[in-house]
Amino acid sequence: MKKIIEILRENNLEELSQTQLDRLKASEREKIEKDSTRLYTRSLYTREGILYFVAKEDGEKSLYLCSHRVLPEDFTGQVEQFGDLFLKKAPFSTDNAATLRTVFPFTAPVSLREKRTTIGCGDRLGIASAAHIRAIRKYQAYPVLAQQSIRELNFTNRTFKRIVADAGFQVFQEGYEDGWGADGDHLKSIEDVDTALQAGMPMITLDLTETLHPEAVRWDEPKIEEEFGELPQAVRKHIDQEYRDLVFENRGVTVRLPRLEARRCALMYLDALDFAALMDRHIREHRGEAYDLEISIDETSTATLPGHHLFIIRELRRRGVTVNSLAPRFIGEFQKGVDYIGNLEEFEGQFAVHCAIAQAHGDYKISIHSGSDKFSVYPAIGRYTHHRLHLKTAGTSWVEAIRTIARTEPELYRRMHKKAQDFFPEALKSYHISADISGLPDINTLRDSQLEEYLDISESRQMLHISYGGLLRDSEIRGPFFKALSDHEELHDTIIRKHMEKHLSKLGVKKR
Repeated sequence: MKKIIEILRENNLEELSQTQLDRLKASEREKIEKDSTRLYTRSLYTREGILYFVAKEDGEKSLYLCSHRVLPEDFTGQVEQFGDLFLKKAPFSTDNAATLRTVFPFTAPVSLREKRTTIGCGDRLGIASAAHIRAIRKYQAYPVLAQQSIRELNFTNRTFKRIVADAGFQVFQEGYEDGWGADGDHLKSIEDVDTALQAGMPMITLDLTETLHPEAVRWDEPKIEEEFGELPQAVRKHIDQEYRDLVFENRGVTVRLPRLEARRCALMYLDALDFAALMDRHIREHRGEAYDLEISIDETSTATLPGHHLFIIRELRRRGVTVNSLAPRFIGEFQKGVDYIGNLEEFEGQFAVHCAIAQAHGDYKISIHSGSDKFSVYPAIGRYTHHRLHLKTAGTSWVEAIRTIARTEPELYRRMHKKAQDFFPEALKSYHISADISGLPDINTLRDSQLEEYLDISESRQMLHISYGGLLRDSEIRGPFFKALSDHEELHDTIIRKHMEKHLSKLGVKKR
């Protein structure tokens, strides 16, 4: 820790007031370096005679506390004394993250219910949030920095507490005090929701897949009438009275829900909507009104018809469910890590209808799942939502991290690429993509300078995108991969920041 003390004393940081530190933080100087040691200037805060900051020493970031008096024991870590200064190195542990939240509440995630434009960042590595913050703070948008599904946690061997801690430390590193979210993504059970809530996650994306009855979409009229007749009389009466050839009109949009289709909707969705109401009450009991509930109906094989969307939101409102955002399954293909696949005019026409429904029923956000890199449809999404939207970009920062490897560590990239080809068949069991990797150029025939091209070919980009579980659990890859990203931190941050800025710019989000 000697180099850190030298940085502090050479810049007189331990003697500066918060006002003076704020002037330094407002400058273009994002870091102070001495040899291989780096102090992040935006993390400089003083509280009750203690200077707090994030620094990187020997390739490892930690939280540091410095004072002229004995340091409190709330943070666990190593303490050394240098003359009249005490310095504590507190590792980025979940316990230290929890303590940091008590001292600096802005490092805790909050509800973003009232924020117009929110971006789910989905940092699978736990090191990209700083770059996400640098991009988003330029725009009129707010980040959901910690966003993971149970599937992603299993593949990366992380926990909800871990991802909240990782994001919180980077929020502190960047001195970001505008508010950020944390999303337990695609949760299907009360047990998983509770795990996310216990980790302090204010946003729950409730995946209704396991309580839906999608088979009813294929039933003919006699089958619908037969099954509908088995529902309780009160339910049948409500459906027939409320949806007797319903016609919805708003902003030049007309949606019709005929009697037969309303009965089909009842068979498909009522159990799922009752489950959503149960979970909404459960979340409210734990968090009061400080939560964001997203309803996900996008994990289906067919697109969500506008009439079905209309039925779902009317029934959710009837049950008193607080819907912050809703994710339909859109027409066309929203596959991982690549641009939209489908007819742009058809998408725009149907998307406009979904937005009109949302705006007439509480103006909840339309949520775009698997939304990263869908640049061709971003202008329409921004226009029809008026930027009242939630965009999920999980996975794209992982792929762009690999771009850093391709540029700087060609031999490591070659090993990752070959192993991704091996992991790909197993990864396909968990993700729906249409990539055919058989036609990819043989990596053994390419020069090092050509390797980055794989990140711009849809098939190889998707292969790398979904093979993260195997790669991150591979003992030959994991250590060298994280070391390379640490060694090339500035390049990694720049690549991630620019990629996120491209998303925000294409959506048409205004700059601050």
